Amino acid sequence: QVQLVESGGGLVQPGGSLRLSCAASGSIRSINDMGWYRQAPGKQRELVATITSGGNYADSVKGRFAISRDNAKNTVFLQMNSLKPEDTAVYYCNFDVIGRWGVRASYWGQGTQVTVSS
Repeated sequence: QVQLVESGGGLVQPGGSLRLSCAASGSIRSINDMGWYRQAPGKQRELVATITSGGNYADSVKGRFAISRDNAKNTVFLQMNSLKPEDTAVYYCNFDVIGRWGVRASYWGQGTQVTVSS
């Protein structure tokens, strides 16, 4: 089993910055991909960024958000700059993992609230 723990959400004014973190622990042999998704009230969950190929981003966050990783700590980060009210959502991390016994599975963090408001 794999557990993901997120941190770093909160309330920020428009134009501000936040950094989200997500650390994985448990039976991990390797990690295929790491990513961030978000879900605003009344909307479907959407992709924000994944780490594959140096970083893939939703058009709405390109140039403002940056995804990075610390392989030694099985941790993924999301640096969010120039935040806008429309970035308000619950942010979830996702890991695509090969477990200790060779089984591939996808895991989600518990979600962290990001609110952008003056």
